[in-house]
Amino acid sequence: MYQIDAYEYIYLLSALPVLWLFYALYLGWKRKTQAAFARPELLELLSPNRSKFKPTLKMILLSFVIVFIVFGLMNPKIGTQLETVKREGVDIVFAIDVSKSMLAEDIAPNRIEKSKRLVSAILNQLASDRVGIIAYAAQAVPQLPITTDYGAAKMFLQALNTDMLSSQGTALDSAIDLSGTFFDDEDQTNRVIFLISDGEDHSDDAANAASRAAELGIKIFTFGVGTEQGAPIPLKRNGVVESYKKDFEGEVVITKRNQEVLEAIAAATEGAYQDGNETQAVLDFVSEQLKAMDKKEFEAKKFVSYKDRFQAFLGAALLFLLIDLFLFETKTKWIQKLNLFNENEN
Repeated sequence: MYQIDAYEYIYLLSALPVLWLFYALYLGWKRKTQAAFARPELLELLSPNRSKFKPTLKMILLSFVIVFIVFGLMNPKIGTQLETVKREGVDIVFAIDVSKSMLAEDIAPNRIEKSKRLVSAILNQLASDRVGIIAYAAQAVPQLPITTDYGAAKMFLQALNTDMLSSQGTALDSAIDLSGTFFDDEDQTNRVIFLISDGEDHSDDAANAASRAAELGIKIFTFGVGTEQGAPIPLKRNGVVESYKKDFEGEVVITKRNQEVLEAIAAATEGAYQDGNETQAVLDFVSEQLKAMDKKEFEAKKFVSYKDRFQAFLGAALLFLLIDLFLFETKTKWIQKLNLFNENEN
């Protein structure tokens, strides 16, 4: 396995074709000037030790010097060492509402994007906690199992949208029950669900689901997005609002944040509710809550530790540069004595 620290330096290799172009122009000018000065036979007599090949060989060596320097600047790293690390933290499942009501724009840019940015900000401040992600509307579906890979968590997070589930509505009970299945470690003392939603519930069973979670030792913290005044649900095509969602009577639906439902869910598990519209307040709240919890040591995890390999490339560049410096453009006497191509025969 390998990785490159600075890919941008590879563009320096574009200097090689330019260098060889100038060298070709120089050779053409040199031959033309020499031809105007004397015939080739006379030039051979005037400079018998001049090598025709060594100038090109020096250019080849200089090209290798540039290539190795560029690769050294890119700092390739090769994974050659396995290390065992231990982590301590809390298991956290993010349950994110992806129902159509999350398209309401009473919080910029809309509720679903605000939720994703909020979760991303929380991930940025976590250190060694394990995280999982589920998405829910009328039903809940797993997105990412419990892991310490925050990069993967952010990738799955960005893929969430309100079109990923065909059945619409908001089933908070389904979200809570599914989140509870993510905690498969019986020894885990702190199990946390961060439920992000506007609080609209079409199942009427969220309180019972929260009670079941409390029996499993799960603590739920809820974050409400949107406003209590509410907003219509825009129906867009190519980013342009065409109309707003209407009910069976033809009236525009106004979706409002239901703070009471979210507070009741949190209270049932001895958790807490927090206004999700204020990102910094949420981050401070999460940090405070996690610090107060006991941490559990997770199983040792092996990962590849990359070692810098730029030294070898810079060493090779220095070697070729020294060869180039001590390589003169005259013929090499010991090679001449070998007479490989019978040049000395009359």
